Amino acid sequence: MNETLRTQQFTLARHLRDPAANPPPPGIGARRLKVYRELFYGAIEGLLAGSFPVLRGTLGDQRWHARVRDFYAHYRSQTPLFTEVAEAFIDYLQGIEPDAPWQLELAHYEWIEAQLYLSDAEDPPHDPDGDLLEGEPLLSCVARVLAYRWPVERIGADHQPGEAPAQPTLLLVYRDADLQIRFARLAPLAWQLLVGLPGSGRERLRALGEQHQQAGLELLRQLRGQGIIVGTRRGNSGPLRPPESVDRLPPAPSRGPRPADRSTPS
Repeated sequence: MNETLRTQQFTLARHLRDPAANPPPPGIGARRLKVYRELFYGAIEGLLAGSFPVLRGTLGDQRWHARVRDFYAHYRSQTPLFTEVAEAFIDYLQGIEPDAPWQLELAHYEWIEAQLYLSDAEDPPHDPDGDLLEGEPLLSCVARVLAYRWPVERIGADHQPGEAPAQPTLLLVYRDADLQIRFARLAPLAWQLLVGLPGSGRERLRALGEQHQQAGLELLRQLRGQGIIVGTRRGNSGPLRPPESVDRLPPAPSRGPRPADRSTPS
C-alpha cells in the first residue's frame, strides 16, 4: 500500500474514533467528515443500544453516550464482527470504574439474553424420552443457569438498588419453542440441582438430601415438559450446564432470531 495513503487512512480512522483528540487528514471537507463521524458512531451506538436497552435506560442519554463514545474511542476490539461487539463492550466494562455497582452484572445478564436469542447451537445427542433417574439429565443448549449478587432482572430506570441483597439472585434463562426469552428465579435447591456434581438424575437428587428428592424429581419432570431439559444421555459428563457469571463469559452469540420479551414462565 502507498505509504501516503496508509497514513491518510490511519489519520482518518483516529479522527473518526476520537475527533476531539485527533485532527482529520487534510483535504476532506467538514460536511463529509461530519457524515462519516455520525455514520460510524451511530452504527456502534445503535448496536449497543439494542443489546443493552435496560442498561441504557439506567444511565440516561448523557451518561450512555459518554460511555459508548469512550468505548468507541479507546477500546481495542479484536473482532471485526458486529455480532461480537456486545461481548467486547462487556470486556470494556470490566476494565473501567462502573457507574453503578450492579452495572456489569446487568450488562452480562442482558448479553446472555441476546446470546440466547441469536444462538443457532444444537443439543448434543441425547434421548428425549430417557429416564430422568437412570440417565444424565441434559439442559437445553439455549438455557443458562445464572448467579448474581444483584437482582438484575428487576433493575431498570425506575429501580436502581443501592445495596445488594443478603441472598444472591439465582436465575434460569432460556429460549422457548416460540423463540421467546423467558426467565425464572430459582430457589437454592433448584439451582444446586442444575449445577451440582455430575451423574445420573438419581445421583444428583441423592446429593440434595433425602428430604428434597421428591421435589427435585418433580422439578426435573417440569423442566423437561417445558423443553428446558431436553432429555438424558449416558455417562458422567459434568453438570447440566455450569453456572454463568461475569467472571467466565460464555461463547460469543451466533446469528439467529431477534430478541423478544423477558417474561417469567408459569
